[in-house]
Amino acid sequence: MTSATDLPGRPRAGAPGGPATDRAVCVLAPNPSAMTLDGTNTWIVSEPDSDLAVVVDPGPLDESHLRAVIATTEAAGKRAALTLLTHGHPDHSGGAARFAELTGTRVRALDPALRLGGEGLGVGDVITTGGLEMHVLSTPGHTADSLCFHLPADGAVLTGDTVLGRGTTVVAHPDGRLGDYLDSLRRLRSLTTEEGVNTVLPGHGPVLDDAQGAIDFYLIHRAKRLAQVETAVESGYRTPPEVVAHVYADVDRSLWPAAELSVRAQLDYLEEHGLI
Repeated sequence: MTSATDLPGRPRAGAPGGPATDRAVCVLAPNPSAMTLDGTNTWIVSEPDSDLAVVVDPGPLDESHLRAVIATTEAAGKRAALTLLTHGHPDHSGGAARFAELTGTRVRALDPALRLGGEGLGVGDVITTGGLEMHVLSTPGHTADSLCFHLPADGAVLTGDTVLGRGTTVVAHPDGRLGDYLDSLRRLRSLTTEEGVNTVLPGHGPVLDDAQGAIDFYLIHRAKRLAQVETAVESGYRTPPEVVAHVYADVDRSLWPAAELSVRAQLDYLEEHGLI
């Protein structure tokens, strides 16, 4: 039997949801699937003594979930004052416009098409709502617009889909690029050694209490998959579907379409570096 402490990143036991750190509370959206795991984690982040909160990834357009986020915020004696998006996939951003309508908040995102209120997000920005200190990190790779949010006071980072609480994420080709993704993982790993980050607050799955272990697992996993894809091509498997069937033979077929996106990103990477 494998315990949680033996798994990459040391995932916390139990379903996601509820307080995760002194400043972050998770509300789990009711959209479980093979791709979203238990569902989308919507994060309410605030200083303990503040009545203002920042909501990260309000999730899909699900009225009951959006109202549950508001109710959870209000039950803590706070109100949502700002909405942030880690990226534009609809399981994270689909409810953002409706949430903004319900709360009167602005929506800030890297992609201008997702913003409400005019102000975007950029590398080096610091969110200070209600006395909070949360740093915006550029982490493209899963998608071109992917961001993470570093919460120094809690030694935590909100990772969206860049690092999940269970399993590994897809590099969503052609928008996502493997080279960018590897750089983003290395950037996050530097937070564990230089900034004392040890907690991952992911967009899906449980909280991870060993950020460095999780990121090292991701880097090793990507290196192994890349080597497998390179070997598959050398063995005569040329098209992405052929490579997927060979390399991901032990993976549930329902995940093969997502695996094909990552394979296309891997093939692009290998071609760009002259390896195939």
